[in-house]
Amino acid sequence: MDDPLVIAGKTFRSRLMVGTGKFRTPQEMVDAISASGAEIVTVAIRRLDLSNPQKKTILDYLDWTRYTILPNTAGCRTVEEALFIARLGRQVTGSNWVKLEVVPDPKYLLPDPVGTLRAAEQLIKEGFVVLPYIHADPVLARQLQEIGCATVMPLGSPIGSGRGILTKEEIEIIIEQATVPVVVDAGLGAPSDASLAMELGADAVLVNTAIALAENPPLMAEAFRLGVEAGRKAFLAGRIPKRAYASASSPLEGVPQPARRRP
Repeated sequence: MDDPLVIAGKTFRSRLMVGTGKFRTPQEMVDAISASGAEIVTVAIRRLDLSNPQKKTILDYLDWTRYTILPNTAGCRTVEEALFIARLGRQVTGSNWVKLEVVPDPKYLLPDPVGTLRAAEQLIKEGFVVLPYIHADPVLARQLQEIGCATVMPLGSPIGSGRGILTKEEIEIIIEQATVPVVVDAGLGAPSDASLAMELGADAVLVNTAIALAENPPLMAEAFRLGVEAGRKAFLAGRIPKRAYASASSPLEGVPQPARRRP
C-alpha cells in the first residue's frame, strides 16, 4: 500500500480494473479475475437477466467480500436509459458507484460526449459516485471532473478493438490537467498497452475483451497485472528523455587510447 489508488475516498492496492463480459464460462471469468489481482470488477446491469430470481447471474459468481462491484450502464444509447440503468444498478447491488456509458452508435461504440455530461450531472445530484467512460477529449474530461465525477475514463481506441492506445497525445493532456484519477478504458489488446498507459501517468486501466477472449484468460489476466505493475513502477522511476542522437553508455574520458605510429 505504499502507492495506493484512491477513488472517492476508497483505497485500492490494484490499479487494474476488469470487466465480466464475453467470457466463455463463469468459471473462466472467476479464475481470470482472481489471476488479475483486480479489486474493482465492473458488471453490465442491463445485460443481467433479473426476471427470474432463481436464475444465477454474473453477480452470483463474484465474491462480494473480495471485490468492489462497479455497476455500469453499457448498452444504453440515451441519457434516459443510462439514468434508469444506473438507478437499477444501485438497487441491485446496493452500491452508489456507477461506470457511466452513453453509447448511441452500435457500430463504432463511441461515447456520446453531450449525453455523458448531462447524465453525469443528474447522477451526481442523486448521490452517485460517477466514473464516466469518454472519448479522449481533454475539454470534456475537465468539465466532468469540475462537476464532481470521481474519475475520468478516456478510451485508448474503440471498445473491443484491441488496437491499443491510439489517443496517446490526448490522454497525456487529460493526465496533465487531471484533479481526479485517470483510468484508460477500452481498446487495450495486450499487457504492453496497459504498461504504456501507466507509463504515461494514468492512474489505472480497465480491461475486459483482451482478457476474456484470450486463449488462456487467467494467464492473460496475470500478464496484464504484471504489465500494469511494471508501467506504474516505470512512471514513478522516471524515464530518460528521448534524444535526437545517440549517447554513449560508457564515458570516453580517461580511457587509454592506442599509441600513434610515428611517421
